[in-house]
Amino acid sequence: MFTGIVTAMGSVRAIEKRGDTHIVIDAPFETGGIDVGASVACAGCCLTVVDRGNTKGSWFAVSASGETLSKTTIGSWKVGDRVNLERPLRVGDELGGHIVTGHIDAVGEVIDAVPEGESLRLTIRVPDSLAPYIAAKGSIALDGVSLTVNEVEGSRFGVNIIAHTTKITSLGRARKGTKLNVEIDLLARYVAKLLKRCAP
Repeated sequence: MFTGIVTAMGSVRAIEKRGDTHIVIDAPFETGGIDVGASVACAGCCLTVVDRGNTKGSWFAVSASGETLSKTTIGSWKVGDRVNLERPLRVGDELGGHIVTGHIDAVGEVIDAVPEGESLRLTIRVPDSLAPYIAAKGSIALDGVSLTVNEVEGSRFGVNIIAHTTKITSLGRARKGTKLNVEIDLLARYVAKLLKRCAP
C-alpha cells in the first residue's frame, strides 16, 4: 500500500526487453536497504525490485510484464525519463494522501493544461468505463500522486497541481497530450461493486 505522497523523482537509466521489460532506475536516495522482492511505486505502478545497488547504491531494477505494459505508460518510457517514486507505507506512517494500491486502472490523457494562479490546472480524459468511479471532491492518483478531483464531466475530470507538487513530481511537466497512469479510489471501486450487487 502507498499514500500517493511522492517522496522522490528518479530517472530511467536503462531499458532492456527480453521476455519481460527490465528497467534500471536511478534514485536520489540510498537503495542498498531495499530488499530484493520489495515493492516501489514507480509513476504510480507497484513494481517489484529485482536488483539494487549495494549499501551506498542509488539505483534499483524492476521488471514489467506484458499485462503491466498494456495498462500503464511504462511501455513508452525512454532512458532519461523522470519517474515519481514512493516506498511502501509502513505501520505507524502518516497517511498524508489516500490509500493507493499501485494497481493502475488505465492510462488517461491530458486534454488541457492551464496555469491558474501558482497552480497548474489539468483536465484529464479517461476511458468511459472509469467514469462511474470518479467523483467531484473524491480522490484519484495520477502517476502515483494523490489528488482531489475538482469537477467531473462524463469521462473528463479536472485537478489542480499546486506549485509544490509541480516542483517535486513529474506532473509539473504535464502538457496537452501527456499520458498519465490513473488509479481510481479504492473505496469508490468497492462501493460501486456493492451497489451492483444490491441492485434489483
